[in-house]
Amino acid sequence: MADLQRYILEEWAEEYSQGKVGRREFLRRVALMSGGAALALPVLQTLGVAASAEEIAQAAAGPVAQTAQAPGVTVPPDDPAIDARTVTFPAGSVQVQGYLALPRGGGRVPGVLVIHENRGLLEHFRDVARRLVKAGYAALAVDLASPIGGTARFSDLAQVTTYLGQTPPEQHVAVLNAGVRYLQEQSGVRRDRIGTMGYCFGGGMVWRLATANADLRAAAPYYGANPPLADVPKIKAAVLAIYGELDARINAGIPEIREAMQRAGTVHEIVIFPGAGHAFFNDTGGAYRADAAQGAWQRTLVWFERYLKGA
Repeated sequence: MADLQRYILEEWAEEYSQGKVGRREFLRRVALMSGGAALALPVLQTLGVAASAEEIAQAAAGPVAQTAQAPGVTVPPDDPAIDARTVTFPAGSVQVQGYLALPRGGGRVPGVLVIHENRGLLEHFRDVARRLVKAGYAALAVDLASPIGGTARFSDLAQVTTYLGQTPPEQHVAVLNAGVRYLQEQSGVRRDRIGTMGYCFGGGMVWRLATANADLRAAAPYYGANPPLADVPKIKAAVLAIYGELDARINAGIPEIREAMQRAGTVHEIVIFPGAGHAFFNDTGGAYRADAAQGAWQRTLVWFERYLKGA
C-alpha cells in the first residue's frame, strides 16, 4: 500500500474511532480507497477494525453520507482590493486548474502556493488565497484533482480523496512545481520570493515540494506527514512547521523531522498549539479552534514577512 493511501486510511480510522465519521460511511470510504469491498477486508484488519464481507459490501453499495459544512468565506471573492479568478496552466499533458488571487494596483509582491487538504480545492482554500492577498501577497491555490477533472466535478469527495491517496506523490509534486512556475510568471509576482503553505494532506505535500523545489524561500506545513527523511537536506526554504498538541498521529513524526532538519542545517521553527488537534485551522470543519488558528496565521505571516518580504 502506498504511503499516501496509508496516511489517508489512518486519518479516516482516527475520525471513525473519535465518532466523527459513522461506521457505514467509514467502511464505504475504505472500500473505495482499497479498490472494492473484497479488498477492503484485509485493509480494515490492518487498521484494527473488524467487519464482515457482507457489511462492507452493503456499505460500499450504499449512498454517500452528506456532511454539513460552513461556507468557508472570510474575504469575499468580489473584494475590490483583490483580482481573483479561476485559471488553468499546463503540467505535462494535464491542464491544471487553480485559483489565482492577486492584489489590484501596481507593485510586485511575493507569491504563495496554497495546497489543499485531502478533499480537494474547496472554498476554504480559495479564501486562504484571498486572505494572503490582504496580507500583501499573491496566491495560487492548485487543484491536485485536476488530472481527473477537478474537485468540482465530484459530489462524493471521498472519490477525490481516493485519487489523491492512490496517486504517487511525485505526480502531485510535478503538478505543484508547475504551479510554482505559473505563479512566478505572473507580472505582479516577485519570482525570487515564492513560498508555500498547506494543511493535513496538503501539509505533507508542502514538505515534499520543499524537498523538490529549490526556488522556494519559505514553507509552512500545517500538521503534515513527514517527507522521506533522506530528502530533508534538499530543502532550501525556511520551514515553519505547525502542529496541534492533541494530534498524536502526526506529532509522532516531530522528533524525526526536527533531528533531520537540525542535521541538515535547515532554517526552521516548530510550533505546537496547546489544546488543538488535527485540522484545527480549517474554520469550515468540526476540529476548528479559533485561538490556535489565529495564532498559527499570525506566526505564518511573521515568518513570510521575514523570509519572503525581507532582504
